[in-house]
Amino acid sequence: MTADNTPVPQHIAIIMDGNGRWAKQRYQPRFMGHRAGVKTVEEIVKHCAELGVSVLSLFAFSSENWKRPSKEVSLLMELFALSLKQQSKRLHKNNIRLLIIGDVSKFPASLQKQITQAEQLTEKNTGLTINIAANYGGHWDIAHSVRALAEKVKSGELEPDDITEESISEGLSTSSLPEPDLFIRTGGEQRVSNFMLWQLAYTEFYFTDTLWPDFDSDKLDQAISSFFQRERRFGKTSEQIKEDENA
Repeated sequence: MTADNTPVPQHIAIIMDGNGRWAKQRYQPRFMGHRAGVKTVEEIVKHCAELGVSVLSLFAFSSENWKRPSKEVSLLMELFALSLKQQSKRLHKNNIRLLIIGDVSKFPASLQKQITQAEQLTEKNTGLTINIAANYGGHWDIAHSVRALAEKVKSGELEPDDITEESISEGLSTSSLPEPDLFIRTGGEQRVSNFMLWQLAYTEFYFTDTLWPDFDSDKLDQAISSFFQRERRFGKTSEQIKEDENA
């Protein structure tokens, strides 16, 4: 529950945008914005755990981010590795599970090892699940699932007519998680940028001009309050929703 007793969505997905612009406004290198953004992650994770959110998905590094200047990408890799080293034991102590989704095979071997160790350390924790999307893209995720189904068809394990929406969902990197209830993007842009394209089909969107390093617990509560002012119909009419609630 939030401070005003508002219930919380069970899965919140966030694109953490605006780190570079935050640094530029302060005449600092872009990397300083990313460092400030890590502190915001710590605050939002803590708040979600306190509220009782089940899953927090964070878009940390997209498959398109490799196009950024090589120095910035290198610094981001170093920051990712440092954050894993510093935070994994703390997450474990607080009963938080860590998942990393995306094509991690593109990362340095040392970082891949850190990812595996952090996931194994926290895999049995039962509190908040932090789902970090790193070298992730929604197109990649869907293609990966469909490719696995195609292999089953090729081997005779599956008939083409047996491929369903459910079977595609089961092959996604988020198959063990509920689909997001609330999607938040900071930084003023209003697009999903290839993040969880399949999973966001019925998610409620919330866009804010606030740059990610300035996004705090109070602003998360505002987003959650906005979420609960909406009627989620999933294709039904308002009348049907009311009938279901009164049944």
